[in-house]
Amino acid sequence: MELVVIGSGAAYPERAGHTSSSYLVRDGSAALLLDLGQGSFGRLASEIEPSDLAAVAISHLHPDHFVDLVPLRHYLRYEFEPPRRLPVYAAPGLSDRLDGLFAEPGFAAAALDVEPHRIGTRSIGPFVLEAKRVTHTADSHAFRVSRAAEPDGPALVYSGDCGRADDLGDLIRPGDTLLSEVSFGPGPVPVDELHLDGDAVGRLAASTRPSRVLLTHLQMRRDRTATVEHVRRWYDGPVSLVEDGDRSTI
Repeated sequence: MELVVIGSGAAYPERAGHTSSSYLVRDGSAALLLDLGQGSFGRLASEIEPSDLAAVAISHLHPDHFVDLVPLRHYLRYEFEPPRRLPVYAAPGLSDRLDGLFAEPGFAAAALDVEPHRIGTRSIGPFVLEAKRVTHTADSHAFRVSRAAEPDGPALVYSGDCGRADDLGDLIRPGDTLLSEVSFGPGPVPVDELHLDGDAVGRLAASTRPSRVLLTHLQMRRDRTATVEHVRRWYDGPVSLVEDGDRSTI
């Protein structure tokens, strides 16, 4: 599989062209999208024909993880005759939020087939998507994406936004790639902010032994070098901060 970082920013990216959370997983011609935060649709459309996606999985209902479903919906609805459709897996309430943005009941359903997450696994084309609830909002999820043809092979584990690193432990198997939020950089995380910092990610990686750690969702003005160093205090494998447009082989 290949991971393409469509957007790696947090809730308010500070650099021109830097967009919020969105990660494309490809296996040959098949592709699965994890999150679609603000500004990310354009880069997605330059990478792949959006209507060819197998599905979109949304980690939780904060706009920096789902709001570019609006341009995706418009694209599917107005660029094709007849309109095309895509499955979207998300927490309950996503359709209501999209409909509410336009005060238009049925807005989302015009092009998106929204279904609630299934805790555990589901097959999506050549992929197996495993979802697990994590501590953040009342209904937030992390994902493990593997190949159906290699169920015991290396996989991608994506944290979504997560306030308790131990929630991710059951998803990670030795040799997986961990794509983890590190919103508060070298830390500490302010009290009551349900996010991770470098030390939390480092301790998690040391105990679960992924093959590498990819850090993402770093808030503006956090020290990038110190963030990586804090992960390396605990974990001796490869660690890097991803950038929009980065590619990795899983």
